[in-house]
Amino acid sequence: MLTIKRALISVSDKRGIIEFASSLHQRGVEIISTGGTHSLLVSNGIPAKQISEITGFPEILDGRVKTLHPAVHAGLLAVLDNPEHRKQLDEHNILPIDLVVVNLYPFEETIAKPNVPLEEVIENIDIGGPTMLRSAAKNYRFTAVIVNHARYSSVQQELQDRHGSISEETCFELAKEVFRHTAHYDATISEYLSGDSKGTALPATMTFSSKKSADLRYGENPHQSAAVYGKFDDTLKKLHGKELSFNNIIDANAAVNLVAEFDAPTVVIIKHTNPCGVGTAQSLEEAYRKAFATDTKAPFGGIVAVNRPLDMKAAEAMNEIFTEIILAPSFENGVLEFLMKKKDRRIVQIVDQPSSGFDIRSVSGGLLVQTRDTARISKDQLKIVTKRQPTPQELEAMLFVWKVVKHVKSNAIVYGAADRTLAVGAGQMSRIDSSKIAVWKSNESNLSLQGSVVASDAFFPFADGLLEAVSAGATAVIQPGGSIRDEEVIKAANDHNIAMVFTGIRHFKH
Repeated sequence: MLTIKRALISVSDKRGIIEFASSLHQRGVEIISTGGTHSLLVSNGIPAKQISEITGFPEILDGRVKTLHPAVHAGLLAVLDNPEHRKQLDEHNILPIDLVVVNLYPFEETIAKPNVPLEEVIENIDIGGPTMLRSAAKNYRFTAVIVNHARYSSVQQELQDRHGSISEETCFELAKEVFRHTAHYDATISEYLSGDSKGTALPATMTFSSKKSADLRYGENPHQSAAVYGKFDDTLKKLHGKELSFNNIIDANAAVNLVAEFDAPTVVIIKHTNPCGVGTAQSLEEAYRKAFATDTKAPFGGIVAVNRPLDMKAAEAMNEIFTEIILAPSFENGVLEFLMKKKDRRIVQIVDQPSSGFDIRSVSGGLLVQTRDTARISKDQLKIVTKRQPTPQELEAMLFVWKVVKHVKSNAIVYGAADRTLAVGAGQMSRIDSSKIAVWKSNESNLSLQGSVVASDAFFPFADGLLEAVSAGATAVIQPGGSIRDEEVIKAANDHNIAMVFTGIRHFKH
């Protein structure tokens, strides 16, 4: 049991500190404080000693040095049941500090500002605060430490219940919270300073730290535990419906990544991370009809995302079948209320578009890290490799399906037009199988592929993949190129009067 007689308080986030410090003062606890915290306490009638009264040394270097002193850290680190430590404290007239209340300079808030100067970022790297926190946490049997303002009320209650003391169990829990907090703080600094302006740097050592934002009901399957970490709500914010599941979040993320590829009004429908259909039109209702027509069975229970404020006509069209999640950047008047009539449907606001950065996956013994696939291609970058030039309409269609195939699991084949997908073949071991599945699905949906264009996420290793597209009715092909048999594939295209372009970019998605 640790009796609290002396406390050091130095906080950047001052929420709740007046009430907490006042309760300590009423218990006769001597309070030591620094800078702005000291001024705040004294102005509110709470007696507190300046840190310089304890150290015998003024705060210097614009406050960079104030608590880094033996009179502070010996008071935090002394093992009080060690006679030699007690003796040394007495020799140097140092008193133990029983409680430390510290939170750190707002580094995360600082780097979240747009165009923040590096000088401001550097000044918001706390030095003295983490040092005191770690000292106190290391010595948790003799020094209690609070880094989270949400702990004030429970500690205050324990002090009341235990007549001014805190249990060792509580001190240990507080210490663990400190080390989690300082680890996250240091990792955030490291991550920020190790990156570059384009988010493409892969440093020799990578440190990742994210706070848990929510426990999930389970993972991909009910026997798996799961949680979401980081600031998911800063990108996608649930407005209605049951809590998002692990699979919901993955699918929603896939939908938002795909719809962000398009500038015109666009609707995407996702099922198990693969697009069932994508449509573009002047209105979202028409775009939805086009996307839905690609596959009229798979969208049941799927995910729908749009890149415009969702209007009532589009919402009514979506309401014709059960949709698991509807995502939009905003909702026109009355639309939310209309969609919320179905209590099981999740409605999510797209707060921010996906950013660049890292794609991280766990593997046995470590992590795989890569930059995100943000590559885009313009008409001028396409290399026409066949005798027949693609028509303007075919070029427009090829650029459309190329955006879609990037988001389809490999091997991926997408048939489409300039404003819609017509058939999607995803995730097969053979590219020909993907093409055959796409053709079969188009037949199921009564969609003709005559005059369509086709996109392949990687090169055709043989001419048979292209011939499969020809037999389905495609008149133009967009693919990366780069096969040792490119000439064979080009010849097959020429023999069948097919226009073909190479992008030079592959979009494998495993």
